Amino acid sequence: MKTKLLLTGALLSLVGCASTGAPVAEQVADAPHAHGHPAPVVPGQAKLYNEALNPRQIEHPDHLGFNDLHIQAIRHLVPDTHSVHDPKLQVIVHHHCKAYDDGTFVCMMFPTGMKDQDKPIGFEYIITTAQFNTLPEAEKKYWHYHKIEVARAHATFPDLTQEEAAKILPAVHETYGKVMYFQKPEDKYPLGEPYVVIVQQMPEQH
Repeated sequence: MKTKLLLTGALLSLVGCASTGAPVAEQVADAPHAHGHPAPVVPGQAKLYNEALNPRQIEHPDHLGFNDLHIQAIRHLVPDTHSVHDPKLQVIVHHHCKAYDDGTFVCMMFPTGMKDQDKPIGFEYIITTAQFNTLPEAEKKYWHYHKIEVARAHATFPDLTQEEAAKILPAVHETYGKVMYFQKPEDKYPLGEPYVVIVQQMPEQH
């Protein structure tokens, strides 16, 4: 049986220190494992399983690691019309994210969920504010600031309690995302060229 997926804790390390003065990632690593057992350690990697982003994470052997964090958000599909009432603006896009040691996240994007036969149609690449600041000026327009867009996209963390989600929001807020699609949700196969969605230009939803 495959070992439990390990969360790198990269995202939480971005926000500096918590109220105790210790780095957030260290506080999480010191916490007891959710099932009362020590978290498994990857050979050559000293980090323990980071419970903060998904405290009740279970084994998902077919998900290729993209289950560190599950986010649901609207305003991530290009509308067919210029109307603020276009139904595509209300479609919940499921983000199944994997954390990396360099502080980045990659989220596979599913318009219908992540059941056995659901296929991703794109991905969101997430970087820290510090990494964003190193980008060329011409590139920055493609990235959206999560401190603004999390609320506008009505983003939720369905696998977390309200208290657990509140703990990670400061870290999530200080990141930027770039959304790229290789397939339109209505197409059976990837057709044409991939495209970037500039999320901050999407019509506001209430």
